[in-house]
Amino acid sequence: MNTKLVESIIQIILSLNKEEQDYFTERLFYLFSEPSTRELTLMAKNGKSLDFLHNEPDLYALTDGEPIS
Repeated sequence: MNTKLVESIIQIILSLNKEEQDYFTERLFYLFSEPSTRELTLMAKNGKSLDFLHNEPDLYALTDGEPIS
């Protein structure tokens, strides 16, 4: 880990005024705000928007087609 670089970045951030720090924080959280796979799965499960698929017939089985190698 490049601790010198990290410490330099921290010093730069601390030198910003309140408005600039707020903007930096907002942008940083926006960049890393993508939900994880687990969060996406929970949203799909709990959101009920895919519930219609429970009433769909099973058109395919594991024995259909050719195996993937």
